[in-house]
Amino acid sequence: MAEIKRRDFLGMTLGGVTAVGAVASLVAMKKTWDPLPSVVSAGFTTTDVGNMKDGEFSTVEWRGKPVYIIKKNKGASFNPQRDFKIGEDIFTVGIQICTHLGCIPIFHPEDKEFLCPCHGGKFTLDGINIPGTPPPRPFDIPPFKLEGTKIVFGESGAEYEKMIGKA
Repeated sequence: MAEIKRRDFLGMTLGGVTAVGAVASLVAMKKTWDPLPSVVSAGFTTTDVGNMKDGEFSTVEWRGKPVYIIKKNKGASFNPQRDFKIGEDIFTVGIQICTHLGCIPIFHPEDKEFLCPCHGGKFTLDGINIPGTPPPRPFDIPPFKLEGTKIVFGESGAEYEKMIGKA
């Protein structure tokens, strides 16, 4: 058996301590890259729409943004790019922020449209911008997944992917 000299022992010890320090540094760096638990938990909002009545308008907050949910009246038109079904009921959702300058449009149920108080922008019941008004595009649709009569915002499900053309 070869004899280990003092200098060799000190070199191996120093190398071992350096390796442990490098691994600890990498673990610490990875933890700083991960989102905070409060951010991760704020990423999902669940709401039950099972008790909504026909024509009812509701809002929830998802990631600090207002998201509207409308249960359309029986016999209303179905827009596959903006609407989805839960059973026989038709729903539409969108982030209720004007795509022009970021104001929050007000829903007018009697006119079945959204009106932006900042510059007069208008959106249909489905969240589509009305031509001739300032908004350049429809309301954004947040990613969502259906679980029975519950909508989980923040997670991409089959209905959402079908609406945006991924399915």
